Order: sequence, then C-alpha cells, then structure tokens
Amino acid sequence: MQPVSREVVLEQLKWRYATKKFDPNRKISAEDWQVLAESLVLTPSSFGLQPWKFWVVTNPELKAQLLPLSWNQSQIVDGSHVVVFTARKDLHAGDIDRYLARISEVRGVPVEKLAGFRKTMIGALVPPPAGFDINHWASNQAYIALGSFMTTAAVMGIDACPMEGIQPARYDELLGIAEHGYKTVVACVAGYRHAEDKYAATPKVRFAATDVIVEL
Repeated sequence: MQPVSREVVLEQLKWRYATKKFDPNRKISAEDWQVLAESLVLTPSSFGLQPWKFWVVTNPELKAQLLPLSWNQSQIVDGSHVVVFTARKDLHAGDIDRYLARISEVRGVPVEKLAGFRKTMIGALVPPPAGFDINHWASNQAYIALGSFMTTAAVMGIDACPMEGIQPARYDELLGIAEHGYKTVVACVAGYRHAEDKYAATPKVRFAATDVIVEL
C-alpha cells in the first residue's frame, strides 16, 4: 500500500481548523462517512479494550434539541454529523470477557488460551487499584478516538470542530446514553466550512516545535 505523502499530511493538517461556521447545505456523503466511521472503529485503545461508544446524530430535530445543551453553538445544527464520544462507566469483568470473546471470534483463538491476558487485565483494572479512577481512564481513551477521527477528516478534506462546551449529563439524558452504561465525554461536529467563516483564513498560532518538543 502506498502511504500518504509527507507533503499531503502536513498540507491537510495545516488546512484544518476548529470550524466555527459550517455550511448547512453541504452534507458528508455516505461513502465518506463510512470511512470516518471506520476511523472510529480502528482507533487504538489501552489493552485494545475499546471502552467507548459513538452516538452519531444527523436528525435535524434531534440536533435542534442538542443546541441549547451546547451553549447554542451553531455548529451543532449547521454541521453534517454530530459525533458524541462516550466512555464506558464502571468497567467490569464482563466487559473484559466480552472483549476476549471478540478476540476469540476474530483470531480463531480459544478463549481458554487467553486466560493469561484476562488475568493481566483484571489485575490492572478490576477492581481499580487504589488511586486509579477507571472512569477517568475510560474518558481519556475516548479522546484518542477524537484525535483519530479529526485527523482522518482532515486528510479527507472534511472539516471538524471538537466541542467540550456541552452539558454532558443533559446529552446523556436526551440521547439515552446513560441507560446503556456510558457517559458523554466530548462531541465533535463534522461537515464543510461555510464560505463566510473568517477563521478559515486566520493564521494558526502555534508555539515553535523547539518550544514544545523535547528530543533526548
């Protein structure tokens, strides 16, 4: 497989920005969305446990209900897709066993052969060691998915805006997230920038690499 060139990667990362104004008349095609969805599925996670689910909202009426729960930020209703990144609450042994069953299914390995791996995960996570907040850990995993999603979107020429300015508990209530054992962490809107979004042409402000990267 031919990798994406260095030039293209840098060009697209410089092109992207946290889009403030989306074009409500432009929608992500089903084919392009499938790639973005796969970027979520393929996101790496600690132990490979994938302690997350992604609620994808495209219904206009539902997005309108999310608007006041998002401090009335217009991206919610104008963007094509709203992705709500959620984390598993109070991860337990059953979640680990579900993952092991999936390994067995995909790789054709008997579950019994995974006993050592199970013991390692149980020892590290269930019950959580003193001082280790497993719900905070799961939330951090969701941010890995956010980064993967946004980078994929940028490479594809699709705009995105990560949004922590939301009311997570209200999102949970409206979308029925809590009843599934998950909690809202962050949202991200994807779509296409509006021609009048002045921030599209605003130069990025970043510290120099020498200020933020330490090479040893």
